[in-house]
Amino acid sequence: MNMVNQTFRIIVISAIAALLASCTTTPVTGRTQLRLVGSSAMLSMSQQQYDQVLHENELSTDVEATAMVKRVGTNIQRSVERYFVERGMKRELDDYEWEFNLIKSDEVNAWCMPGGKIAVYTGILPVTKDENGLAVVIAHEVGHAVAGHGAERMSHMLAAQLGGIALSVAMADRPDSTQQLWMTVFGLGAQVGFILPYSRVQEYEADHLGLVFMAMAGYDPEGAIEFWQRLAAEKKGSSPPAFLSTHPTDASRIQRIRSLMPETRRYYDEYRRTSRAR
Repeated sequence: MNMVNQTFRIIVISAIAALLASCTTTPVTGRTQLRLVGSSAMLSMSQQQYDQVLHENELSTDVEATAMVKRVGTNIQRSVERYFVERGMKRELDDYEWEFNLIKSDEVNAWCMPGGKIAVYTGILPVTKDENGLAVVIAHEVGHAVAGHGAERMSHMLAAQLGGIALSVAMADRPDSTQQLWMTVFGLGAQVGFILPYSRVQEYEADHLGLVFMAMAGYDPEGAIEFWQRLAAEKKGSSPPAFLSTHPTDASRIQRIRSLMPETRRYYDEYRRTSRAR
């Protein structure tokens, strides 16, 4: 009996040690995350799935709208890079290869995979209305990406569904299961039957980072309040947008965004001051 207890104790201690070794912190907030997924595996899977999405969907032929997505995306990219450089975290973005594409679809959706792989759907443009509204969406999605939320959610799902095996092993041994997990994590369509919501903590982090990034890029953060209010109105329809399946909108969210305005306005005002000085 003692031998059994000792063996069980060793197993438990080993499991705890492995779990602790798999924990990391977000590069921005310092919050502890479960990270069973290595960045190289995430980036490899990201490129593969992004290419597949582009292959399976039609890109918009609207030259103006496509140019706007690339322009806003590039502006957000530059603000993110500056934010990380200023905080001594430049290496966090070393493997990013940013891409911005506009997919022709009535779906109200947008997302950013690890490595800066961004897709905006034409269906969300009537809700964003203009460049400032589009900046809210792209900056928010980039906030999720740079905070490692995708890897964190993938890790929790690997732990729950595939027994905690590493993504690299899952990709080799269970490619179908891995692809389904990926599509669920990043909300890539109803074909998976379920889209995993972000946690409230992750949403708060993405809201906060997104506001900072858009303000540093010269977009008015006040526009975020108007955008989320418009999106909330879309939610009242019979079929809520896919974007809202992973991004719950409610009064408390808008209240939190309002509370962040003094901080993010400082970034915006600094951008305007430096722009005038050039």
